[in-house]
Amino acid sequence: MNRSRLLLAMFALAALACGCSRKNNNPNSPQQVKAAQRAEASDRILLEQIPPPSKTRYLAIHTKDSWDNPFLVVSSKTVSLRVMNPAPPSSSLLPAGSMMQPKSARKNLLELRLSNLAEALASIPQESWPYGRVVAVQEDPAEVSADRVQVRRNIEATMQLLNNLGIVAYEWPSGRN
Repeated sequence: MNRSRLLLAMFALAALACGCSRKNNNPNSPQQVKAAQRAEASDRILLEQIPPPSKTRYLAIHTKDSWDNPFLVVSSKTVSLRVMNPAPPSSSLLPAGSMMQPKSARKNLLELRLSNLAEALASIPQESWPYGRVVAVQEDPAEVSADRVQVRRNIEATMQLLNNLGIVAYEWPSGRN
């Protein structure tokens, strides 16, 4: 993917993070339900271009910082999406992982509403899915205990959405960083 397409995809993700306003605020109206189904179907078609997940690759990852696929942290009100931009090609002048190309500089964090998650995932370039169509999902460890029930509901809704999109949800163990 060329640089302009990557920038366009990142711009789309940033626009999603800002949120969108809709004229019809009733999410259960027949028009809204049909529009959501059409959008989810088109998002699924885009995501099907990403290869199936490689279990041997992603199960070998043991730290959050080493995870290069999209990573979701689900809270009671929002979903944080971390996307790693692909590493630029190595050159003899700038070797990969050097001070001039730190991994942390490739990290993008977006706060989304759950309703915008499918569109955001479909906007991520294929190069940002090195393990295939798999997303790590973690409960927000910073949530207070009073909000844990809502966090669990949002986790379940996130898992259902990922399943509908054909994405494997890898529940990140709570004790891991």
